Amino acid sequence: MRYKITALLITLSLCMGILTPSFAKAYEEDPGPDLNINSVAAVVLEGKTGQILYEKDKDKELIPASITKIMTLLLIFEALQNGRITLDDTVPVSEYAASMGGSQVYLEPNETQTVDTMIKCISIASANDAAVAMAEYIAGSESAFVEQMNKKAAELGMEHTHFMNCNGLDDTIESGHYSSAYDVALMSRELITKYPQISNYSTVWTDSFTHTNSKGEQSEFGLTNTNKLIRSYNGITGLKTGSTAKAKYCLSATAKRDNIDIIAVVMAAPDHKTRFSEAASLLDYGFGKCILYSDEHKDFSCEPLKISKSLVKEIEYAPSEAFYYTFTNNEDTSLVTSEIKLNENIKAPVAEGDVVGSIEYSYGGQPIGSVSLISKTNAPKAGFKDYIGTLVKNYISLKYSL
Repeated sequence: MRYKITALLITLSLCMGILTPSFAKAYEEDPGPDLNINSVAAVVLEGKTGQILYEKDKDKELIPASITKIMTLLLIFEALQNGRITLDDTVPVSEYAASMGGSQVYLEPNETQTVDTMIKCISIASANDAAVAMAEYIAGSESAFVEQMNKKAAELGMEHTHFMNCNGLDDTIESGHYSSAYDVALMSRELITKYPQISNYSTVWTDSFTHTNSKGEQSEFGLTNTNKLIRSYNGITGLKTGSTAKAKYCLSATAKRDNIDIIAVVMAAPDHKTRFSEAASLLDYGFGKCILYSDEHKDFSCEPLKISKSLVKEIEYAPSEAFYYTFTNNEDTSLVTSEIKLNENIKAPVAEGDVVGSIEYSYGGQPIGSVSLISKTNAPKAGFKDYIGTLVKNYISLKYSL
C-alpha cells in the first residue's frame, strides 16, 4: 500500500514537472524488497558495519517481552570482561528473584548457582528468576541494574527503548517498558560482536543443571532452548526469543556465514510459527544481499614516520583495527582502493596509541570509510638537557673511537 501511494505521488509530480522521468524510472525499477512480513515490525542488520538491509516500522515502540534479556546478558558479559564477576562465582537467589512467574527454572530462595549456570538458564530457557538473581548480584538490586540497562541503551543509540525490569515479564508500553526492532538489533549486534562466546549458550538445544534446596536435597532440572531455529538454520548463532499475550511473538535471530554476521529481528508476530519462518526468511535475505569487503591488514608494512623535537627520530605505526564494508548491490570488491594518509609535521611528544594518520578506502571514486593509523611506540619531547646529554655522549664516543 505504501509503495502504491508513493507511486501515485510520483506520477502527480511528473505531471506537475517537479520530478524528472529518470528519477521516476529509477524508483519504479527498485521499489524495495517485498518480503511479505506479517510481524508488526522487523529489521535486518549486517553485524560488522551495522548497515540496515531491510526494515519494516523499525522504530515503532513495542512490548519486547523476553528479548529484554539481551540487554541483561550484555551487561552480564560486560561484568565478566571487566573482572567484576567470574563464571565460577556463586549467585544467591533472593525471595524476590524466586517469586518471578512466567518462564522460569524454579530457583528457590537462598539457593545458589554459579554465574555460568545462571547464563545458561537465561539464554536457553529464558528464565526470569535467573535474570533477576543476576541483576541483584551485579548491581545490588534489580532497579539499580535497570538503571545500568537504560544507560547502556543510551550509549548504543537506542532511541526508542526504555526498560523497567531486567526480564520483560508483564511489561507494558504505558508502564514505560518498550523497545523497537531496530533497537533490539542494536543491542543484539553489540552482544554478538563484543562477546561472541554468547553462542556457547544460545546455540545449545538441551541441557540441565542441578537444584539444591534449603534441605540439601538435589534434583536435576532440564533446559530446552526456546529458539527453534537452533536446530534448523544453517549458521545460527542465537539469540533470544520473547512472547507474552500482549507482546505476541518476538525474536532476535543471529547467524554467521563466511565471516558475515546477519541479525534479523521480528516483533509482534501473530504466532510462533510466523516468528521463526519470517526470521529465517529475513536471515536468508540478508545473506543473499551481502558482499562483505574486509581488510585485516595481515600484510601491512610501512616506512617509519619521522618525528621532530624528540631524540626518537622516527616511529612505526599500524592500523588500529580491521576495515569492513558491506556491499549490497553485487559490487566487485576487487575495485576497492586504499590510500595511506599520514599527518604532516608530527612533533613530539607522541604516545603509543596516538593517531598519526589513516587508511582511506574508496569504491568508484567515492569514499566508503577509513581506519586510523596509530603509533606503536613512544616519542617523548626532548628538552635542553636531553640535547646536551646527547652531545656529551657523541663527543665521548667520537673521542674513544679516535
